[in-house]
Amino acid sequence: MPLASRCLSAHEINLPPMSDFRTLPPMKTSLGAEASPVSAPKSGATRITSIDALRGFVMFTMIFVNALHGAGQVVPDWMVHFDNRHAGGSGMTFVDLVFPAFLFLVGMSIPFAVGSRLAKGEPIWRIAVHVLTRTLSLLMLGILEVNGSPDSQLLGWPGWLWPVWMFACAILAFGSVSPCGDNPIPNTVKRCKTLTTVLRVAGFAGLIYLTFVFRGPNDQRIITLLPFSIHTKWWGILGLIGWAYLIAATVFLIFRAHRTALLSCFALLVCLYPAQKTGLFDHLWFEHYASLGETLGAHASIAVAGLLLASILVSPDLLTHRSRVNFTVLFVAGCFVAARLLAGLYGISKDAATPSWCLWSCAITAALWLGFYYLCDVTPAQAITPFTIAGQNVLLAYLLSEILPSFSALAGQNLAGAIAISVVCALVVLWITARLNRAGFWVRL
Repeated sequence: MPLASRCLSAHEINLPPMSDFRTLPPMKTSLGAEASPVSAPKSGATRITSIDALRGFVMFTMIFVNALHGAGQVVPDWMVHFDNRHAGGSGMTFVDLVFPAFLFLVGMSIPFAVGSRLAKGEPIWRIAVHVLTRTLSLLMLGILEVNGSPDSQLLGWPGWLWPVWMFACAILAFGSVSPCGDNPIPNTVKRCKTLTTVLRVAGFAGLIYLTFVFRGPNDQRIITLLPFSIHTKWWGILGLIGWAYLIAATVFLIFRAHRTALLSCFALLVCLYPAQKTGLFDHLWFEHYASLGETLGAHASIAVAGLLLASILVSPDLLTHRSRVNFTVLFVAGCFVAARLLAGLYGISKDAATPSWCLWSCAITAALWLGFYYLCDVTPAQAITPFTIAGQNVLLAYLLSEILPSFSALAGQNLAGAIAISVVCALVVLWITARLNRAGFWVRL
C-alpha cells in the first residue's frame, strides 16, 4: 500500500513490565524553588505513564484516520495526508504527524527497554542480537505488508483473504500467552509457555506459506530462491520503523543518555537528507536497499530526537518536574525555529521526509508528550487511563486494525457519519486489544 495512504504503527514495541519505584528527596530546581520529588526508576525495567498514554493516543488517531480514509472525497483536506490532495506541494496535516509520532516514541522507549537490559548486566553482544532480531522482524512484516495486493486469479482464491491471513499469522507468530494474576500456579505457567510455542510455530508456518504462495500482477513473487531475490517496492511502515529503531538503538548503545552526543547525532542524521540531495551517496551500493537521506537519515533522526528527550527521564541531573519541563520547552522551541528556517529549502513533505517535516514532527510530538507528562506524571488524571492501557501493546492494536475492514464508506456522503463510524472502529480495536491483554495475550517483538 502506498505510504501516502497509510499512517503507521508501532515503537520499541513493548516496554518491559512495571517495577517498583524509589522516591527521591525534595530538591531545589534551577530557579531555587522547592520542587516536588519525581519518581525515578531503579536500575531495572520501568514504564513511564506519559509515554504509554501518548502512544495510545497516537494509535487511536492512526486507526481513526485510516478508517476515515475509506469515506473518500467527503473527507476534508485537513483530515487526510497533505500530499493526497496537494501532490508536490509543501505542507502537512495532523494525519502526517501519526507516523513520525510513532518514530519519536520508538526513541523515547529505548532508554527504558534497552536500558533495562544494560542495568541487568546483559552483555552488549546479546543486546545487539536482540536489536538486530527485532529490526529484521519489523523488516519482514513490512515487506509482507507492502505486498498485500495479490492477483486473485493467479492466487486461486480471493486476494483480499491473503492480507487478512497474513496479519492474523503475524499476531500468532509474535504472540505471547502469560498467566493472569500475580501468583499463577506452576502448571499454568508451563501450559502458557507451551501454548505460546504452539501459536508461534503455527504463525511462522503460516507466514512462510503465504510468502511463497503469493502471486502478484504479472506473476510477481515476494521471494524467489533461484536466483535469490526479495520484491520490495518500499519497506512498509513497519519496515521504516525497523530501520529507525536500529539506528536509534545503536546510538543509545554507544552514547547511552549523554545528551550532548545525542543532540549531535540528531543534527548529523538531519544533515544526511541535504547530503543525499547533492548526490553524495549516489554511488553507494546501500542506497539500493535503504535511502541514507530519508530512511536512515530523516526517519532515524526523529527516533533519535525522541531518545534525546527521553534521556531527561533517566538522567540524574534532571530530577524535578520543573527541570524536565524547562528542557522540553527549549527542545520544542529549538525544533520549531529550525523547522521554520528550513521550510523554504525543501518544503514540508511527509512522503519526501524533508528536514522541515522532521523538525515540525519532533516539535509537535514533544509538545504533546509534555501535555501528557503533566496529566499523567505531575497531576495524574483518570481520564487519561484508557490511552495508557491502549499504549501498552500497540503492535497488537495495529495488526488487528489491518485485519478489520473500514466501515466509513457506509456513511455515504455524510461526513459526520463517517467520523462517528471511524471513532467507533478505533475504540473497538483498542477495546479488543485491552481485553486480549487482560486475558494474558500480548504481541511482542
